[in-house]
Amino acid sequence: MRRTARLLLRRPVEADLARFFAIHGDPAANLFNPAGPWRTLEQADATLSAWLAHWRQHGYGQWAVAALDNPGHVIGFGGLSLRPYLDVQRINLGYRFAPSAWGAGYATELAAAARDVGLDELALGSLYALVRPRHQASIRVLEKIGMRQVDLLDDVPGEAPSLVFRIDAAQCG
Repeated sequence: MRRTARLLLRRPVEADLARFFAIHGDPAANLFNPAGPWRTLEQADATLSAWLAHWRQHGYGQWAVAALDNPGHVIGFGGLSLRPYLDVQRINLGYRFAPSAWGAGYATELAAAARDVGLDELALGSLYALVRPRHQASIRVLEKIGMRQVDLLDDVPGEAPSLVFRIDAAQCG
């Protein structure tokens, strides 16, 4: 478990499944997600199980996120995970918050914590993030924590390529 100025970040647990599905199944929370919101609880369950396995295998992963003033209510999920960028595995920084938590700076606070854990504590060297080109709020979050666009990734057929952001440990030293 980890704390930031306003957030509690903890490993997700199976009991988070309903909230996990509620956030990832919300059309507003998936406005820029080309895959769209999840439609079934089974999708959420399979992904949550994969996240829990990632934690067991690597010792880091996606956190369940709650505000310190309401630690029992998960407002989002995010952190670091191995993710394929087409045929290359990258350590990806990602997050998704309930729309009710938008606009409070939580994504930036979470992303900064994930950056610090990845680069300082885990010494991962480089972190990456993918963002859709029209998702200005997420682009600003990544820029605020020092990430810079380094490439494009044509990962969604029929859509504009995703923007690839990166930050290296040397940039934070």
